[in-house]
Amino acid sequence: MSRLAKKPLQIPSGVEVKVEDNTVTVKGPKGTLKQDLLPYVKIDVEDGNVWVRRNEDILIRKSQVKILKSFQGTYWSLIRNMIEGVTKGFEKQLEIVGVGYRAQMQGNKISLQLGYAHPVVIEPPEGVTVEVPNPASIIVRGIDKQAVGQFAALIRSWRKPNVYSGKGIRYKGEFVRQKEGKKA
Repeated sequence: MSRLAKKPLQIPSGVEVKVEDNTVTVKGPKGTLKQDLLPYVKIDVEDGNVWVRRNEDILIRKSQVKILKSFQGTYWSLIRNMIEGVTKGFEKQLEIVGVGYRAQMQGNKISLQLGYAHPVVIEPPEGVTVEVPNPASIIVRGIDKQAVGQFAALIRSWRKPNVYSGKGIRYKGEFVRQKEGKKA
């Protein structure tokens, strides 16, 4: 297990972290994010640091400490991603490989020509922006890491890379190992 959760998260200048009831709110220059908490962890904001601690008051058996440790690490990571999202934001880049495969913007929606009889039109969720600098690449941006990754995966799922030809939608820098086809 990771031991990162034992360290505090530093709050950069311009970022405000509040803990009210079972909700953590992070407000920064790019926006606001909220995360609901389970009773397994306690969040304390002290001297410009966020501490994620295990809530050992709810232990019934000593063997449940392992579960508390995993939740501690998970919430530490979630809060770190929230802080990074409201300061820098997140970005996923996709590449389209294949003859006739292309992307274009239609208002705020993205239209994909992927070899089907019809174009695939996808509307991004709230808080996620899409940019098409050229017909063979797509950039997905936002402050919520999970939403950006999920929308990029949705776009990719319409035409995953083919292992024989290499055609399809892939993440930038993703290596697709190609198989050798049948021999006549």
